[in-house]
Order: sequence, then C-alpha cells, then structure tokens
Amino acid sequence: MSNVDLSIGGREFKVSCSPGEEGHIAELGRMIDSKVSGMGMAGQSEGRMLLFASLLLADEVHEKQSRGDGASDAPAPAAEIPELAEKLESIASALERCALALEA
Repeated sequence: MSNVDLSIGGREFKVSCSPGEEGHIAELGRMIDSKVSGMGMAGQSEGRMLLFASLLLADEVHEKQSRGDGASDAPAPAAEIPELAEKLESIASALERCALALEA
C-alpha cells in the first residue's frame, strides 16, 4: 500500500492507494482542490468543502454523459472488467478513508 499526501482547500489529507496509483490519486486531488478553490470554499469545514467539490464534479460527469461526450452505453470488453473492478475498489477505499477522516 502506498500513501499520497493531498492538499485540498488548504487542508492536508493522507490517502492510501495501490502501488502505481499515486500519480492518478494526486491528479484527482488536484482536480478537487481546483474545484474548492474555484468556489471560494477554502477554509470551510472539511465536510462542507468536499461535499460541494464532489457535487460540482458529479455535475460535470452528468453533463458530459447527457451530451454524450465520450460516454458510451456499450459494456466494457471482458478483458477490461478485472482492471475496472480494481480501480473502482481503489476509489471506494479512498472515499471510505475520506469519510472516516471527516468523521474524526
């Protein structure tokens, strides 16, 4: 297990991830930090700040799917399913750790 230090809205978070995923997780953290900075939410409570950043990112995904930008209803090829499942598990684990940190 590897760790990545993320700075989001002026707050520091340590996130565990699978080896080799560090760069990807760091990029996701930068995207979230960009959303938080763009909203002027820096300095708010962690929960509120991350909630609004998540909502904005989810809205972007929804808009892209609605327009059909790169979204496909075709199922993933069978060869890609284990890879996708591993990535989803990694993301779910990171979200669980964020939730635990917010509760502390």
